Amino acid sequence: IFKVTRERIRQIEAKAVRKLQAPARSEELSGFLD
Repeated sequence: IFKVTRERIRQIEAKAVRKLQAPARSEELSGFLD
């Protein structure tokens, strides 16, 4: 078990979610331009 604060975990999760959403967004934009 990692000794990490819940706030730190939340920040890491937020970053991961953003990374997952970024490709989807760029994909939408490229489709929009076509």
